Amino acid sequence: MSETNAAPAKKPAGRGNFELDERLKAYKGVWVFIEHERGEVHPVSWELLGEGRKLADKLGVELSGVVMGAPGLPTRRFCEESFFHGADNCYLIEDTVLSNYRNESFTKGLTDLVNAYQPEILLLGATTQGRDLAGSVATTLQTGLTADCTELNIDPDNRGLAATRPTFGGSLLCTIITKNYRPQMATIRPRVMSMPDRNATRTGRIIEHPLGLIETSIITKVLAYIPDENQDKPQLPFADIIIAGGRGMKKPENFQLIWDLAQVLGAEVGATRPVVQAGWVDAERQVGQSGKTVRPKLYIAAGISGAIQHRVGMEGSDVIIAINNDPNAAIFEFATYGIVGNAMTILPALTETFKQQLAVARVAS
Repeated sequence: MSETNAAPAKKPAGRGNFELDERLKAYKGVWVFIEHERGEVHPVSWELLGEGRKLADKLGVELSGVVMGAPGLPTRRFCEESFFHGADNCYLIEDTVLSNYRNESFTKGLTDLVNAYQPEILLLGATTQGRDLAGSVATTLQTGLTADCTELNIDPDNRGLAATRPTFGGSLLCTIITKNYRPQMATIRPRVMSMPDRNATRTGRIIEHPLGLIETSIITKVLAYIPDENQDKPQLPFADIIIAGGRGMKKPENFQLIWDLAQVLGAEVGATRPVVQAGWVDAERQVGQSGKTVRPKLYIAAGISGAIQHRVGMEGSDVIIAINNDPNAAIFEFATYGIVGNAMTILPALTETFKQQLAVARVAS
């Protein structure tokens, strides 16, 4: 596995110079694995292309997407979409054994591509599929993998990928560099990175590569596809408005105030880990390092102190409104607007005000 250096997240430079092995200097370019299922690309792939574009520009190299699937699937359309989101090239493997995701076939395809074309950076989404694939590919290639990153950068001293992630239960951020192995691999959660602008005028080069694997040599078989019954589950990562509550709400009965405001605004309800652990809300509503990462247009945090475990899951929100009776609460350091006061008094006032304003707006329309 990789040799790593850890350093504070906010110091991107000064991690020490090192001389890369001669054979690894041939590794060039930034790659993003384009994850898709049932004819749809996971949005995290486009988010990673946006971030990969920044990394590639800093390094002065090309950005490429990687698409794998069976003939008949819209794989070429996915390649074209990767160009629209910033890619210069797209590596394509089409084979009948790739009609469904299986670790063995996808690992062979991705490792074959890496060995043949030698990228210096490979990014995957920290999804169920991405995590499964990234671990097996890194192990097969005997390279380093930094999981669940919240920030990516290029170290100016050595051109290495500086991958930042929470550690020690989310109480600290550390930056990891894979020194003597290539490619440098990282997984990033959905919604951590912003979605790049789509430019439908961009074009690129599709590079086809054979898989060379037959069905009888694959141990696992897909017997049926059973979709998740998630219609009634919270969809926090994709919500435009989230009203979240913490232990500052004092008791579970008071959490109804969060639900009341969310209902008026058509928002999702979020919570901190202590609230979930106390059983006030379902675990699907937890925001933070061990929960969901969100990027809503509006995030209202009531009774939340702003501990780093929660912050890393929501600081990408466009607007953050914090309500806390402690004027020294950490959340005020990064909130867009802060209200110092009792959330049990302020939330009902907000709910009533929004009701009135929305009623007026409906009448006017």
